[in-house]
Amino acid sequence: MKEIKWLVANSLRSIFSDKRKIFSYVLVPLLGILIAFMAYGNTGPVYLNAGIVDLDQSTLSKGTVHFIDGLKNVKGKNVTESNVNKQIASGSLDCAIIIKPGFSKAIMNGEKPDIQIVSIKGDQVTGFLKASLNNYISNLSSLSIVAEGNTNVFQTLYQNYQNSTFKVSAHTLKDTSKNNDMTIHTIGFLIMIMLYSACGLSELILKEKENRTYFRLMTAPIDGKIYVLSNVIVNMIIMTIQILVTLTVMTKVFGISSGVPFWEMTGVLMFFALVAVGLSLAITAFANSSASANALQTLIATPTCLLAGCFWPVEIMPKTVQKIAEFLPQRWLLDTIAELQKGHTLSSLSLNLATILAFALVFFMIAIYKFNRNNNVRSFI
Repeated sequence: MKEIKWLVANSLRSIFSDKRKIFSYVLVPLLGILIAFMAYGNTGPVYLNAGIVDLDQSTLSKGTVHFIDGLKNVKGKNVTESNVNKQIASGSLDCAIIIKPGFSKAIMNGEKPDIQIVSIKGDQVTGFLKASLNNYISNLSSLSIVAEGNTNVFQTLYQNYQNSTFKVSAHTLKDTSKNNDMTIHTIGFLIMIMLYSACGLSELILKEKENRTYFRLMTAPIDGKIYVLSNVIVNMIIMTIQILVTLTVMTKVFGISSGVPFWEMTGVLMFFALVAVGLSLAITAFANSSASANALQTLIATPTCLLAGCFWPVEIMPKTVQKIAEFLPQRWLLDTIAELQKGHTLSSLSLNLATILAFALVFFMIAIYKFNRNNNVRSFI
């Protein structure tokens, strides 16, 4: 036990006395928060700039213009028909609403009035506006049907409709989707850094064999199992620090709500920390030198993080790639976090956690098997 404590303390002292290692192990994971914040941080209200062209100039068309101006998150302004295309192309307008001549007459006759909505951004921008206008015009058409062509009756109904005391109380619900997206991408970046950190720390075993420090340690009352166990403990300590620092800065400094309790998120990430350590030891066991270990970690960590959806939604990838992602521990971790954000409990996600733990056990077993068979140390001399 004393030997393990000494090895762990010596390794931690070596890490935290080097400013570059502190930066790479502790501060680099925070870059994921900055990237996610810049990509999703604009959560303020978004306004639709709509140009309005009233070619009918009737009471009903002017009332429709007034209705559009009153829509929440819509900024309407009168423009000329000749400038519509130019302003949309330049980006000063998101869309333009052109009320054609005969608008009022069509409504009075129970016909569909001619309104044109021009936009280069598609239904993503104009969908809400179309739905609101259709509902408003449907109400006007209902008034004309009741009036049965009598202009005076229609005007009376229209005035009563415009001056109606009936009000709808609207409440804005907080949109948590962007916070969830920022959390997933922050955790995705942290996953990759954890893999690289674990591989870098396990790679020290090879480096110490290459510079013969390992063999000097073996002359002391320390065997290989104690040495590797101390490396695992150091790995877990460093990744625990990475997790705690990243989650604290994300929630307390940037104010990003992950949608998952702090310690629950920490516990789930600790499961993946075991996966990272197991994988790093397996890579170290198969590598013949620190250079080959570094090449293997790059070959494994980066592509698997990309396939698992650490940097973009896995749903945008082809179905074949999505099926491949199901065999990666990163995907299972991200899926677990996404389900927790939806309100599921950890107990209901026991299969996910068991699968992540199974990945860790497989990697550890592979590393143990390879270490036991790899007795050739002459390549390090």
